[in-house]
Amino acid sequence: MSDSFPDKNQANINERASATSPKSISGESHFTPTPLQVGSFLLRSRLVVGTGKYKDFEQMRLATAASRADVITVAVRRERLYDKEGRSLLDALPLDQLTILPNTAGCFNAADAVRVARLGRELLEQLGNAGQRWVKLEVLGDKATLLPDPVGTIEACAELVKDGFEVLCYSSDDPIAAVRLRDAGATSVMPAGSPIGSGRGIANREAILILIDLLKNPAHGGNPNYPVIVDAGVGTPSDVTLAMELGADGVLLNTGIAHATDPIHMAHAMHLALEAGYFGYKSGRIARKLLGTASSPWSGTFTHIPGE
Repeated sequence: MSDSFPDKNQANINERASATSPKSISGESHFTPTPLQVGSFLLRSRLVVGTGKYKDFEQMRLATAASRADVITVAVRRERLYDKEGRSLLDALPLDQLTILPNTAGCFNAADAVRVARLGRELLEQLGNAGQRWVKLEVLGDKATLLPDPVGTIEACAELVKDGFEVLCYSSDDPIAAVRLRDAGATSVMPAGSPIGSGRGIANREAILILIDLLKNPAHGGNPNYPVIVDAGVGTPSDVTLAMELGADGVLLNTGIAHATDPIHMAHAMHLALEAGYFGYKSGRIARKLLGTASSPWSGTFTHIPGE
């Protein structure tokens, strides 16, 4: 017997496949998340990836490409920009295709964070990269938890906003702290799923839900278009999907890819996971119920089978 279908049957199969293709359903050639507006920046991908912790620049380059991110975050401090041989990580990346989001990683007070942010702006001005206009602000409380200092973060945010920066603030998952940062002028609040590099995923999903509600719900003075990006603690693709299913607008991660056994395949997995979570949230999940609900109606079922 031949393993191939007769031409007529194959034609029918092709016709049915065409009728249910994404193009015929959505009017587009494929399903694509809507680009994310963050201040004056339009992110084609809602996944933002870091550039640290890779074994070498080539692995970083390949993983970045596999993630399909168009924004990458780079620590401004000199020791993060150059390897032991004096090569710059910026030379390993296609900067004509990427927007750099400079960050103030490693700063433990507002003054240092403001200084580093200005240094990053000067660097990107020289490169002609649009990332000179914004900064991912990190003001850490200590080296043990790597959680943000809420007071120092608000102080630095207000200063950088006055200086013309579009500030994306790394924050705890405290909803009130998030509101204070927004009111200080933050372009985006980026709550931690869990501590940086911990791989614990979303440790407190209820806090993230409340935070998103306060920042986005007009009933609480929020703006539905205000961007909330979950940042830090992601370990697996399912963590990314959950963040998006909670209503986040995007996810930023580094360690979950860079320290994976296979960073390049993990980067691809994170990309797919984000899209799954995005469309899952947009589609509207079914309501949770205590008891089961039959997929088929009980009416019209057989109560007696002839011959039995």
